[in-house]
Amino acid sequence: MKNTISERIADFLKNYPPFNAMEAKQLEQLSLEVVIIHKETNTVVFSQNENPHTHFYVVNKGAVALSKTGQSQILDICDEGDVFGLRPLLANENYKLEAKAYEETILYAVPIKDFKPLALENKRIGNFLIESFASNTGNPYSIKHRGKLYGDNEAAERYSTNKILDLQPIKYSTQLITCKEGTKIKTIADLMTKHNVSSILVEKDNLPLGIITDKDLRKKVATGLFPITATAKSIMSSPIITYPKELTLAQSQMAMMKSNISHLILTEDGTTESKSVGILSKHDIMVAVGNNPAVLLRAIKRATDAKRLRSIRHGIMNLLQGYLDQNIPLGLVSKIISELNDASTKQVVQIALSKMDEEPPVKFTWLSMGSQGRGEQLLNTDQDNAVIFEDVPDEKLEETRSYFIKLGERISKMLNTIGFEYCPADMMASNRSWCHSLTEWKNVTAHWIHNPGPDEILLSSIFFDYNVTYGEKALADELSHSIFDHANHYPQFFTHLASGALQNPSPSGFFRDFLVEQDGEHKDFFDLKLRALMPIIDAARVLILSHSIKSINNTAERYEKLAELEPNNKELYLACSYASKALLKFRTRQGLLHNDSGRYIALDQLNKEEKIKLKRTFKTIKDIQSLIEVRFQVKNLLR
Repeated sequence: MKNTISERIADFLKNYPPFNAMEAKQLEQLSLEVVIIHKETNTVVFSQNENPHTHFYVVNKGAVALSKTGQSQILDICDEGDVFGLRPLLANENYKLEAKAYEETILYAVPIKDFKPLALENKRIGNFLIESFASNTGNPYSIKHRGKLYGDNEAAERYSTNKILDLQPIKYSTQLITCKEGTKIKTIADLMTKHNVSSILVEKDNLPLGIITDKDLRKKVATGLFPITATAKSIMSSPIITYPKELTLAQSQMAMMKSNISHLILTEDGTTESKSVGILSKHDIMVAVGNNPAVLLRAIKRATDAKRLRSIRHGIMNLLQGYLDQNIPLGLVSKIISELNDASTKQVVQIALSKMDEEPPVKFTWLSMGSQGRGEQLLNTDQDNAVIFEDVPDEKLEETRSYFIKLGERISKMLNTIGFEYCPADMMASNRSWCHSLTEWKNVTAHWIHNPGPDEILLSSIFFDYNVTYGEKALADELSHSIFDHANHYPQFFTHLASGALQNPSPSGFFRDFLVEQDGEHKDFFDLKLRALMPIIDAARVLILSHSIKSINNTAERYEKLAELEPNNKELYLACSYASKALLKFRTRQGLLHNDSGRYIALDQLNKEEKIKLKRTFKTIKDIQSLIEVRFQVKNLLR
């Protein structure tokens, strides 16, 4: 009859992370070494700055409070199944907090010497402990603790998730054949023949300027358009499109298809301002592909109706599920899915244009806003979009607007057909309030900035995350310049924007319990979007706008840029980047699981590990909200 103490310990531990990732025999063996500790109320488990113990702890019954010595504020409560006291295992440092029994408590003390080998061997255990420790240090990117986890730098390498073939960095040719812009075409052809290459890089001051391919020689020289005595400058493709050297196979395929090019120039930092390090041709990446983003992108571009696009959208969701199942880094997943979303929208616009009775009367820009504008629309959530069209004489304004409203109606209907819900607040280009000339948009956004009431701040928060999906980027650029010019002349706007970012309540209440909806359709559900995602998204927006950074919309990337701009806040910003991706990944998993937007979470359906991962982000949200409250003097606004 199984009733030994160690067997009862194993039966308890197997229900909680990270022990639920262990093999039964491993857990049984470990449980033989576990020590049971009884603590009366208010007795100390370990003190702040105390030397590390030889064990870490799991709460069997009762609760343990974590706090700073001498402070009455409790930072966290660990209850049944929670793990604490990990610092000796992961960093070999003295404790940074005091752990005290909040009520009569029974603890399981797990010996580090017996547990550590298991953690090094098991990826799930290792990831859980690294993330748990990161949440306690406040930042998984902590400079102080980088490389110290387990005291083994190689251990971290074991948790690399970039294992899938088409997401690995692709091998590229480093044998660059180059020339100057004044080099004669005959010389260029001789060089390409001699080295048996299909392209040659044109450089100026050792930086990439342009590219000449076999296709250029055929179309521009062999046809007689240019003589062989002409120079490289006359036939090269420029400005050149460059990419970082860490480009993956999937990214390289999509880059070629997106820009309709057959060669990619790789540079040190991905820009034309750094030295070229390699080149990729279409031949280099011709591999057998199945459910691959490049295949989906090709299918999107060939689709001629919404019905076909809708079926392709199912493929995109399958691709997303596969990436999540393989634990591919969310930053990369977001980029791939966002490219596919943008391509779908662009194809919808082109199909809609082909069905209009007339060509557009003037140039225009189709803006995707909200989560799609930030590159964070992984699920088929609702659409937010707008149109900017070129200025026209007053007598032509309404006629021109009518054309684009009709176009917007066609596009919104098709987007709905392929899976994107209509915006409940009607923030779509089919609404005349979201369909303006460039000058009108300048006036509208200027009004929001100089008259920042609650409605204006809400509209700003949605609109200022826009991305050009189709049309004239120059129109959006000119509008961006206008927005930043007005904001810089009225800095009080940032205070109002920061105040709006603080309106969403904290994700947690007393002792970090989840705050759930009190009434309505989603009573007793946790609103992941309102209480966790939006606070961290809103904070990133006001901070990046205050730095006049125009080209970065993605929340995680905004925080990474802020970490560069403000080194003194680097760890907090990188923690925010990490939290934003963790929350987005969690929402995506929930949405795919329940076939919905993933916004409202039934807490009783989450396991202990999922709740721990969610709570892990709460302190980061609180810290970033505190920062913007102080920086933008929000309290002064309320006086």
